[in-house]
Amino acid sequence: MTTMTRLLAGAAFVALGCLSAPAPSAASDENVVLLRSADADRYDPHRSTALAAAEILYMIGDTLVTLDRDLQTIHPGLAESWTVSEDGLTYTFKLRDDVSFCDGKKLDAAAAKASIERWIAADFPGVSKWKAGKVAGLDAPDPGTLVYTLLEPYSELLYQMTQFNFVIVDAEQAKALGDDFGVKAINGTGPFCFESWEPRNRTVLKRHEGYTWGPEFQENRGPAKVAGVTWLISPEDTTRLAALRLGQGHASYNIPTWSLAELDADPSITLVQPPVNFRTNYIGMKITRPSLTDIRVRKAISLAIDQTAMAEGVFFGAAEPATAYFSDKTLDFNPKLDLTVFDHIPAAADALLDEAGWKRGDDGIRVKDGQRLELVFYSFTTPAFRQMAEAVQADLKKVGIDARLEVFDSTIIWGKLKTQDYDLYIMNYPYISAGDAMNLYFPAKNMPSPNRMNWDDPQTDALLDAGNRARNDTDRKAAFADAQKRIHDAVLWKPLVHEKLYVAYHGSLAPFVPHGITGAAFYNGLDLDLK
Repeated sequence: MTTMTRLLAGAAFVALGCLSAPAPSAASDENVVLLRSADADRYDPHRSTALAAAEILYMIGDTLVTLDRDLQTIHPGLAESWTVSEDGLTYTFKLRDDVSFCDGKKLDAAAAKASIERWIAADFPGVSKWKAGKVAGLDAPDPGTLVYTLLEPYSELLYQMTQFNFVIVDAEQAKALGDDFGVKAINGTGPFCFESWEPRNRTVLKRHEGYTWGPEFQENRGPAKVAGVTWLISPEDTTRLAALRLGQGHASYNIPTWSLAELDADPSITLVQPPVNFRTNYIGMKITRPSLTDIRVRKAISLAIDQTAMAEGVFFGAAEPATAYFSDKTLDFNPKLDLTVFDHIPAAADALLDEAGWKRGDDGIRVKDGQRLELVFYSFTTPAFRQMAEAVQADLKKVGIDARLEVFDSTIIWGKLKTQDYDLYIMNYPYISAGDAMNLYFPAKNMPSPNRMNWDDPQTDALLDAGNRARNDTDRKAAFADAQKRIHDAVLWKPLVHEKLYVAYHGSLAPFVPHGITGAAFYNGLDLDLK
């Protein structure tokens, strides 16, 4: 079968409900080995936004509610049921009574409350706190009941509760370990337990033997079928692919697109995709930097970059050129946006820079008031990011912009991105809806990270608040559409490509269906099984 035939066939079976995870088998005494290209800065759900962190956290922890592979249907998780008050302010969760942490401590409402309160505490440097909504307070009136009260309705709360930032952790351990939490140890309730981490090398998880409370949309609800999971960092594409084809690694989603045809022709390898997945690559611009306060320069940067060539040259057609911050297939996408600002028109970029007073010097780089148009540009070390960054650097040089590329390992760059010492950065991000995407990156309260552009706009904040507080689809869509137009027209990013997620697995691994949540294709690992 061709790659496309196989993927379409898999998607059809998923849609019909005929394809599910393999039936539970005898537990293996071997670890499944998963290969990836980058590591995280830490494994703390409350202090990381990295995909590399999400991959581990979904395996070692659980959320109150879970999300099906369609990325729309909510299922029970640690909470077996819940009710929402008529005013949309109070969510009452009834927790399972058979859940324990990896150290054997029983999960109760007080423990769940403490985990969430740690994250949203005003004096705690937690990330993505907007996902929690505007919390009035949490209460645990009895061991099996968690009451979550909001100051105002939040239209996406249950969906956000499925994300890895809501993974319930042992708050007592977190307090005792301080900054070492998620580095030296982390105690969760997931199908696997954290065993060890060697940064930039490997992370080892072991099976949580007592685990039986997996999501209802998975056939195997626990325990895991494999003894553990070993995540190996393999930055070089050729090395990673060789290990996969030799069976030294069982699966990877870090598949260079140039290798797809080759892998498809290999009878020992199977390629699959999750039923739904959204991930967009983009160039972010820190608009408070001297050269980027002028929107004409930002528009010129956008018009200079050729994303169509990037989709073909870097992704070999396995990505869609982007002309908006997120896919037009996304829930609440505004179809009335002016997409021309994100076209590739170098002549228009030249004209804008001339108009803004930036004139070409003898070496071709533009100068204004004695200052060269030099921009500090941060990138990850991983091959796809480097290739995209180098293509951007070359495109900008053609219009007289000197992008000074600085490349960092993933364990370092997250800290660098919290500073004010750069002009441009390259990144990608997963999302499910317009609200999900915008609420992460564009509110003023999220400066300096993940609002790395320093976009401080009260009107955007008001529109996002209105969409979040909406009690019906019409009002939510209208508010989010206006917010999209505002940030789109400001040219805070240059969208590059909407990436497709491929997973390749060796014949020694049993067939499984990937998940698209946050791009963490292996999700909680319950579906993984060795033949």
